[in-house]
Amino acid sequence: MSLDVLVVGGGNAALCAALMAREAGASVLLLESSPREWRGGNSQHTRNLRCMHDSPQDVLIDAYPEEEYWQDLLKVTGGICDEKLARLAIRASSTCRNWMRKHGVRFQPSLSGTLHLSRTNAFFMGGGKALVNAYYRSAQAMGVQVRYNAKVDSIELDGGRFLAARIGSERIEARACVLAAGGFESNLEWMREAWGQINGEWVADNFLIRGTRYNMGTLLKFMIDAGADAIGDPTQAHMAAIDARAPLYDGGICTRVDSVSLGIMVNNKAERFYDEGEDFWPKRYAIWGRLIAYQPGQTGYSIIDSKAIGRFMPPVFPGVKADTLPELASQLGLDQQTFMRTVNDYNAACRVGTFDHTQLDDCHTEGLALPKTHWARPIDTPPFYAYALRPGITFTYLGLKVNDQSAVHFGGAPSPNLFVAGEMMAGNVLGKGYTAGVGMTIGTAFGRIAGTQAALSAATAQAAAPASTHGA
Repeated sequence: MSLDVLVVGGGNAALCAALMAREAGASVLLLESSPREWRGGNSQHTRNLRCMHDSPQDVLIDAYPEEEYWQDLLKVTGGICDEKLARLAIRASSTCRNWMRKHGVRFQPSLSGTLHLSRTNAFFMGGGKALVNAYYRSAQAMGVQVRYNAKVDSIELDGGRFLAARIGSERIEARACVLAAGGFESNLEWMREAWGQINGEWVADNFLIRGTRYNMGTLLKFMIDAGADAIGDPTQAHMAAIDARAPLYDGGICTRVDSVSLGIMVNNKAERFYDEGEDFWPKRYAIWGRLIAYQPGQTGYSIIDSKAIGRFMPPVFPGVKADTLPELASQLGLDQQTFMRTVNDYNAACRVGTFDHTQLDDCHTEGLALPKTHWARPIDTPPFYAYALRPGITFTYLGLKVNDQSAVHFGGAPSPNLFVAGEMMAGNVLGKGYTAGVGMTIGTAFGRIAGTQAALSAATAQAAAPASTHGA
């Protein structure tokens, strides 16, 4: 056996693992299931990394200390989060950027229209595609072997010990292995089974996949069936509200619609169903896909007026436009009478103070059964706009249970040489909910840990091999 570390996957977490293992002196082979042009998994669609910092750092302003980061995560997950592992990732986010730069990643200040992320998130120059390409260039320069169209469909185990991975009939042995092959969001059958029916509708039939089409969950399912300890709810995922006209796969960031907090959201019955101004958009954008999933037809409509234009990142598709609200309802196919009652009730309830979309301002509603807590202004300035939205799944949270060394567990015991990183274990930290950039934090932190531990495990196995042979 000549290979030290096998990495299964080709996104951020897999690349971080491969680079760290190689830096530690291990021979590394990375297997990416996609063709080269689609390499990088969901990482190619990302933009930034949420970073802890105690004082200003180049592209990051002010401070974002550990405790605030943890409280943000605690709030969005509703406490369904392993605090020890979360804090491990949070602390790692404060020290990883110099390492990232060493491998060719460049950062830039946050873009205008990204809503107060300049304090918390470091943006990648050129986006996630540039980050992925930088890592692949560095991996190649360092001697990491990469194979594309290499879909691993099973793992050979001896109890909790990794022996080999299989691509069909091909068997690939290694002294240690890192699994970083993503969630199962692209597996529409599995999504359908997980979500089932709500009010007679197969909910997942109306989902769109924001990310890669290659995350089929093949290895995740194999490992769970093989006895690996699982964590997370199969219906929990990073689910944003995206344009209903987006493609089924790989719509990416540009299909997201960020107007929600600036107006109201209604369902097919022309009724509001959640507080649009509950909290800052980066902490709430990823709950709206799930909220819409429970609405009839899995569709929602973001309704705004001209006052909102220019205050959110322009989506890739133009909104429906009308000079009057009844005309807007008609264009959307919504019941005009109900729609007007919903808008008029909301407008009458607005208590406008000092509008400030960068703050939790004092513009709110009074007297509504369903309040809007912040940024509540009447929808009264034509022309009016609407965006039809559907649930856009980025990645699922069902994964494998890990410890602080990122080891896969079997019956509560950590494997000596099988590790997992990225979306395949994100559920340890993300039981539900999301806050912008934390997926890349988890992938980077645990990818680096998994690569380091895999190299260590391989070195230990190699050192032990001659002695055991000699004694036999």
